[in-house]
Amino acid sequence: MRRIRLFEAQADDLYRRGLMPGLAHLSSGEEAVAAGVCLELRDQDFITSTHRGHGHCLAKGAAIPRMFCELLGKAGGTCGGKGGSMHIADPERGNLGANAIVGGSLGIATGAALSSRLRRTDQVAVCFFGDGALGQGLLYEVMNMAALWRLPVVYVCENNLYGEYTAARETVAGMATDRPRAFGIPVTEVDGQDLRQVAAATRAAVARARAGDGPSFLWCATYRFLGHHVGDVDRAYYRPREEERFWREERDPLTLARAWLVAEGHADVAALDRLDTEAAVAIDEAVAFALAAPYPDPATVTTDVYA
Repeated sequence: MRRIRLFEAQADDLYRRGLMPGLAHLSSGEEAVAAGVCLELRDQDFITSTHRGHGHCLAKGAAIPRMFCELLGKAGGTCGGKGGSMHIADPERGNLGANAIVGGSLGIATGAALSSRLRRTDQVAVCFFGDGALGQGLLYEVMNMAALWRLPVVYVCENNLYGEYTAARETVAGMATDRPRAFGIPVTEVDGQDLRQVAAATRAAVARARAGDGPSFLWCATYRFLGHHVGDVDRAYYRPREEERFWREERDPLTLARAWLVAEGHADVAALDRLDTEAAVAIDEAVAFALAAPYPDPATVTTDVYA
């Protein structure tokens, strides 16, 4: 979780310094969802992600230097520098990729789950998406199919209260959690800032999937501390300052996890401080590596182009 937080801070800095092409959508504040879900997955399990996908990629085990290379368009990136922030992927670790299209990875994750079933493996597919994807018809098509065919897929909705600049209360009618229930898919509502809750809910959903009992849906209440994207610096016109202050001061997942670890005797403050320092060093070294890395050979511009 600390590495995700620091990674996003560096991504923001690289963008502001004009070193990172394109845009990025940062997941600061949502670390417990990524960490808690991926904690319960095996290396061979699949995930698909959203345009806000750095945290998912890190939590699934991607190499940090290669991730920064990808953001900077360098040859050493996880996609050779061609995917960038919104399409970052790491197939070697089961990460089938982020997607700039809202809800665009829903079909990919469900297809991966179908592949697992057809190949008779016990791999599970996890699909991360935001509350904005509740307005995409594809979600309901794939949930219907997954329920009918009892596919090993877990749908994880990161409900951060806003789709771009619009509050979910203005776009989502009724109870959002009733929607997967209509297909007979069990729903678990989770405090997305609590690492323990996320991990426990994921553990149950993954066990259900591996046992052949079909899909599950996790509704994770979370919050993005920063803007919709790195250029969204004035958020006062669409969300209250008091709301931001509450989530930062009272609901920071790193602060909550740290307090729990110390209170329960799982770690002392000095040990956690050392972990924070190690994370900072790893991030700084990865940024230096990526800045020094070469750009792709222009001759490879058409490599991997299929149409």
